[in-house]
Amino acid sequence: MKHIEIIVPCYNEQECIAKLYIEVNKVFSQLSGYSFSLLYINDGSSDDTLVEIQKLASDYGDDKIRYISFARNFGKEAAIYAGFENCQGDYVALMDADLQHPPALLPDMIAKLEEGHDCCGARRVSRNGEPIIRSFFSRGFYRIINKVTSMKLVPGGSDYRIMTKQMADAIVSLSERERFIKGIMSWVGFDTVWIEYKNVERFAGNSKWSFWGLARYAWHGFVSFATTPLRAAVWLGICLVAATVVYAVILLKNTLSGVRAWEDTTTIILLLMLMGGVIITLLGVIGEYMARIYLELKGRPIYISKVSNIDKMVK
Repeated sequence: MKHIEIIVPCYNEQECIAKLYIEVNKVFSQLSGYSFSLLYINDGSSDDTLVEIQKLASDYGDDKIRYISFARNFGKEAAIYAGFENCQGDYVALMDADLQHPPALLPDMIAKLEEGHDCCGARRVSRNGEPIIRSFFSRGFYRIINKVTSMKLVPGGSDYRIMTKQMADAIVSLSERERFIKGIMSWVGFDTVWIEYKNVERFAGNSKWSFWGLARYAWHGFVSFATTPLRAAVWLGICLVAATVVYAVILLKNTLSGVRAWEDTTTIILLLMLMGGVIITLLGVIGEYMARIYLELKGRPIYISKVSNIDKMVK
């Protein structure tokens, strides 16, 4: 019998904890040849998420319900890393606690692994209930990041996946502090197949992702895997120098032909403003990458566990 461990990052999801277990248990009660356990990662929740998890572990046992509770909110990426680092199943699944990732898809996803694939992911084919502006920017993000990086992120591809333990270990081997899980899963390779599903509303509560939070997450992913901004800065500088030389030649020609006088303070001011803005922008791009190097060199832990029923407590 193969064991499947399901990693569930949680942040203020007290209403969903027990419901998720019930739905997953329904799926596996009809699926022979497989056992399962849930690994809840409580990402510094301020509600009773930890209490609900501990109650569930008390009811069903520590072998069925495993959990790690962070000392504070370290973010979903850290929670996912903690889950992968502590998983023990033959197959490892990742899903949200709010039931927007339907547990009913698990049998089909497991079947794909049994066919020989390393990973099966769930891809949303509809965004019903999602704001139009968010959908527009989401599609734009996938188009841009696929063009400027070596990654091939699947539009609509969610974090809902099931994979072999080998692939999970490969993900953990990338111990960078500034993490972007979609990019990491693409970077490690392995054979990934996708199944489609329609968007599902949350079981309870509200989304923890605001528009600006998603925008920051997208920018983080872009910078984590793309060196294009740095290379673009070089080409922008070259183009501006060339444009300045051409413009200077035109001004000189007009001055020599008597069309206009060389003294033109407006031109000087505009050029100074343009060059100043470009320089500040380029320094900002370089600073963004330097800040990430600075954070990586600190070597701080990705997460700190405060409470757990797992022997391994801190990474």
